[in-house]
Amino acid sequence: MKKLITVCICTGLAISLGGCSLRNLIDQFTSTGDTSVRETPSSDTQNTSKGRIYMDELTGILQDFSGSQLVLSVNNTQYAFNVSNATLECEDGMITGDEISIIYQGQLSDNDTSTVNVLKVVDEYHKKARLKARIAYGQVLSLTPNTVTIRSQKGKTATYPITGTEQYYGSGIKADDWIYLHFKGKFPKSTDGDPDSLNASHLKVLSISNMKSIQIPEPSPTPVPSPGVEEIPQEMPDKEQQFSATIQNVNLNILQVIQDGGSAVLNIDMSDIPVYFKGGIAPGSHVNITYTGKMNPDSLDGIQILAVTGEDPDEISDKHISFTASGTIQGKTANTVTIQTTDGAIDTFRTDNVQDLSTGGLEYGCSVRITFHPSASKTSNIYTAIKIQDA
Repeated sequence: MKKLITVCICTGLAISLGGCSLRNLIDQFTSTGDTSVRETPSSDTQNTSKGRIYMDELTGILQDFSGSQLVLSVNNTQYAFNVSNATLECEDGMITGDEISIIYQGQLSDNDTSTVNVLKVVDEYHKKARLKARIAYGQVLSLTPNTVTIRSQKGKTATYPITGTEQYYGSGIKADDWIYLHFKGKFPKSTDGDPDSLNASHLKVLSISNMKSIQIPEPSPTPVPSPGVEEIPQEMPDKEQQFSATIQNVNLNILQVIQDGGSAVLNIDMSDIPVYFKGGIAPGSHVNITYTGKMNPDSLDGIQILAVTGEDPDEISDKHISFTASGTIQGKTANTVTIQTTDGAIDTFRTDNVQDLSTGGLEYGCSVRITFHPSASKTSNIYTAIKIQDA
């Protein structure tokens, strides 16, 4: 009898210790330490395996993400997970080629994921190869607020998502100009059968410029005349002035704005002037237009545009931010919503503390306009949403 009691005690201790070990293992792969999915065994479940909850994780390379479903490659096997109830907690966002972990409840059967409930998507705890910045160089085919399409020297064409991306074109921007894109991620294998078309929809573009690295020139100082040297009077050039405006749209070299206090849409040609947008060319954000001449209300007649400079999002609080992206909802998770923008980008926005004024419940197919803060997503392709409204 004593031996039987001893065996029972040892078995109970082993189960208890084993449970603690599993919890510690799962904690390593959760960034918030959320324990809401754990259940304390009742007296009815301690002696049976019926009520037992299985938690596990699977690590692999992200291949695709639709907003509520992702495809993970593990040792050349593809897993398609429904993540509509999960939280996305990857530091770099959802970038193809990145190494991530799926934390789920249930038990996988081969690559059948219908039997599990995904709880979190997180950065892999021990990444074997972290994503490094890469450079693409190509000719501009199109430029919109959220996308740029370029053709490389080898004839490869790709449309990159550039929502909130810093851009500087020192000598202007127009069709067929050669530009550099610094980005993170890897191109997935082409699925449309076109070997000259690359899928860049889930890469993260860090910066764009017609120079290999962005270097904003300092303003030229006014020369001071040397002592004792008589200054020869010269014809005074027109004084440089500025006016503020709100971005409406951009179509390659044509920037559409409305002057503050005005009502007409002004088309600014950016072909041959320096332009700088630290937070991207987002509708709703503001720019300063440097010019000479005499400004007329709601017209560019009589002035010469010298430069365009967007506002600095690093110096703007959430309360005053006005960068927006509009599109149709493609999917959502427990803490994100993904839209296809009106110009074709697939953008994901974090919704943890968002002010949701939309009326469609963020359901698939709803048209929304999202105000976001570019400074909160400089290295991630998941943007921080401030406000969501009906578009």
